[in-house]
Amino acid sequence: MTNFQFLNEVPFAITVCDKNGIILEMNDKSAVTFAKDGGRELIGRSLLDCHPEDARRQILEMIDKQLVNVYTIEKKGVKKLIYQCPWYQNGEFGGLVELSLEIPLKLPNYIRG
Repeated sequence: MTNFQFLNEVPFAITVCDKNGIILEMNDKSAVTFAKDGGRELIGRSLLDCHPEDARRQILEMIDKQLVNVYTIEKKGVKKLIYQCPWYQNGEFGGLVELSLEIPLKLPNYIRG
């Protein structure tokens, strides 16, 4: 499958930046999520401009050390899982990708195996 247009219709935000923190791509949900900040007009701009100083330091460290960062947030009664990780192309670090998924306030946890 080479056409990834279906990613515009998934119910979670996908935001991709390069190894300098420049936003390369946003799916439809990401553009809506960040509409008040410019939506797709953020493409080509730095992630660092969109975050406070402590978050900027963390982004730079994630880029420098190619780290994964996972956490949940809650805002206006909506809880989200944020998963930020490095992406690679042909084994070479390309930048970071963030998935932001709305999740239930109480989420079941199953221990298997």
